[in-house]
Amino acid sequence: MANTFRVHTKAAIGTSAQTIYTVGGSTTAIILGLVLGNVTGSAVNVTVTLESDTAHDDGAGSDFTNGNVELVTNAPVPAGGSLEILSGSKVVMEATDVLKVTSDTASSIDASLSFMEIT
Repeated sequence: MANTFRVHTKAAIGTSAQTIYTVGGSTTAIILGLVLGNVTGSAVNVTVTLESDTAHDDGAGSDFTNGNVELVTNAPVPAGGSLEILSGSKVVMEATDVLKVTSDTASSIDASLSFMEIT
């Protein structure tokens, strides 16, 4: 198995959910950090969503299917400031999982996602 560190960036995220990362087939990803920068002169609120429909045995003899969850909902980001999501924590994403970011203000957020892919 190969481990590859990567970064994905996306500029000018606004009120439509923007995909930051989709895990490829036969790949597991470990999210190391997500920094969201407010590029406007006013405070904005951001939401980070993990979309997952992967399934596996839950260890108790039953199948478990993931669902879509918000990792942070309407978190405030001050004017010209930034918000670091997942600082000190890790999130495992499986093949086909998607990470999205939405702001309450048009073209207001730049995102930088650091992760490791295991293939």
